[in-house]
Amino acid sequence: MALLGARQVGKTTLARRIAETFVGPVHRFDLELPSDVARLDEPELALGPLDGLIVLDEIQRRPDLFPALRALIDQRTDRRFLILGSAAPELLRQTSESLAGRVAMYDLPPLALHEVGADSIDPLWIRGGFPRSFTAADDATSFRWRIDFIRTFIERDLPSLGSQVPSATTDRFWRMLSHVHGQVWNGARLAGSLGVAQSTIRRYLDLLTSALVVEQLRPWHENVGKRQVRSPKVYITDSGLLHALLDLPDRVAVERHPVLGASWEGFVLQQLAAATDSRPDQRYFWATHAGAELDLLVVRGNERVGFEVKRTATPKVTASLRSAIETLRLDRAFVVHAGMQSFPLPHGVEAVAAHELADRAF
Repeated sequence: MALLGARQVGKTTLARRIAETFVGPVHRFDLELPSDVARLDEPELALGPLDGLIVLDEIQRRPDLFPALRALIDQRTDRRFLILGSAAPELLRQTSESLAGRVAMYDLPPLALHEVGADSIDPLWIRGGFPRSFTAADDATSFRWRIDFIRTFIERDLPSLGSQVPSATTDRFWRMLSHVHGQVWNGARLAGSLGVAQSTIRRYLDLLTSALVVEQLRPWHENVGKRQVRSPKVYITDSGLLHALLDLPDRVAVERHPVLGASWEGFVLQQLAAATDSRPDQRYFWATHAGAELDLLVVRGNERVGFEVKRTATPKVTASLRSAIETLRLDRAFVVHAGMQSFPLPHGVEAVAAHELADRAF
């Protein structure tokens, strides 16, 4: 099994819990430790005699291990491998090519509302779902952790994932993305601001996406007789990181900033990913050049479920949502809002209070 997630999201902690419940011997290799790296210079000799559970942490540091793992997996059935890594392009390529049919891959996102409880919706939104940020003693401590995380991620972690982009450039680009959080990707504008080619700026975006700190929500388009948006929307994956990139240390600062609506939208979309139990390839947004838009479209087989997200306590069915219901032939439609109650709206739409996403499934 491969457990992939951003740095500091809790992969190692989860691996320890799995090891505690495993019946049999457990062997752990941390590839950030020079001693463990040295032990794996000859992987067949180091891993071949072992049985039970073998945990390989930060596997992206040794992508050359994957061909050896394929042979080791095929040799014996009395052992299991648990691979942990930040989702680097090289890691994904190696696992797909070398371990095809032999590995189940799981993405570990930041903490979600159903894991921390409905009463924690505000701190989860403001601090984000990285465990150390969310559980910090106060907002100031949480904010400092996120600032330190951003610096370390740019200066140490991204280079370890193969990035050759200068740290200062990555920092500037990531902060530029935070200002267009929730907007349709406009590579030409960002490329002009950084003074690089559009192909280069796209490479920067894909790098942060592959490291799971940025999400690209794909557009849905079909032949509906309307001009539709065909570029992705871009979100900073974790709301706490978004607020740190924008220098917003607490709720008061967030609520006074123009990013408020987009921040709330991105946060709710992350909770809906869990509440709908949907894969990334089942989630889209939909928009037309005439202005109609649907924040989230979940397509599962023949079923289409639409969501609009509003930072309001008095939601209503907008003309944009009505257009989406009719044009996309939605089976169900919801407006997720910041109020306390859920209730029915016209046109078969349900208004859902965001805090209820802790217990709802769609």
